[in-house]
Amino acid sequence: MFGLRTPEIVLIAIVVLLLFGGKKIPELMKGLGKGVKNFKDGMNSKDEDETPKN
Repeated sequence: MFGLRTPEIVLIAIVVLLLFGGKKIPELMKGLGKGVKNFKDGMNSKDEDETPKN
């Protein structure tokens, strides 16, 4: 996976934890999840809008 091994992943996780703190990370993940959901909903509605209407 992109040449990342366990020590690199652990180091990245520690840096993220230090930068954002333990309380902020769940809020960030919640926002990320909402963004992905909105993106998927937007893609689905775009597909529905393109269907021909006769």
